[in-house]
Amino acid sequence: MDQLKILGIVGIRSGSNGVPDKNIRSLCRKPLIGWILDAARQSKKINRLVVSTDSNDYAEVAVAHGAEVPCLRPPELAQDNSSEIDYVRHMLDWLDQHENYCPDIVVRLMATVPLQTHEDIDTVVEILLDDPVAESAVVIAEARQHPMKALKLVEDGLGNSKLVSYFSGSGREVTPIARQRYEPAYFRANIIACRSSVIDRTNSLTGDTVRYHIIPQERAIDIDNEIDFFLIENLISGNEV
Repeated sequence: MDQLKILGIVGIRSGSNGVPDKNIRSLCRKPLIGWILDAARQSKKINRLVVSTDSNDYAEVAVAHGAEVPCLRPPELAQDNSSEIDYVRHMLDWLDQHENYCPDIVVRLMATVPLQTHEDIDTVVEILLDDPVAESAVVIAEARQHPMKALKLVEDGLGNSKLVSYFSGSGREVTPIARQRYEPAYFRANIIACRSSVIDRTNSLTGDTVRYHIIPQERAIDIDNEIDFFLIENLISGNEV
């Protein structure tokens, strides 16, 4: 039996409103993208690693950390509202058309979650390999704030706004409620392994039958602002002591 083609792909567009050049900013003496690329290169399952970017400068950083950049992403797929599935499909189409390369499994990784490990990557791939029913497997972590505690502002009908529960619309449910009363809630920790056939069939990275691998909250921190950089730097520094 031929070896399965397992492609790791990381997307890093050059625009970032919250933190300029976030994806290549130094984090503990390494570009942010270098952390997830290093984890991917240590993976025992991924046998090809590519980066999708719209920037030649970003491409140079990616190549320096062991990834391929076979092509640049078109600008229209690198906007604030661009969909992940679009850049993944662009890369898969390019590899198919120019190299006749079609992976069996695609592992979508993100530069902004630097504390994920090669074991996390390998675990979700193994889940797919062991479960023929599974269409994808996702790394998840328990939500630090339960979504049922979310609030929103609405018009009060008197020319002002008021605070209500995001889900029920009730002001009475703004009152704090013990999280133990809710079923556990999880969020994506941003490693997704899926069969390439699922991408073609459903135009999504997950399909319908989604398995999971749960990791600790601290390994799932997704960098979106300066506070997140501060938290991650302290976690890494603490681990190095």
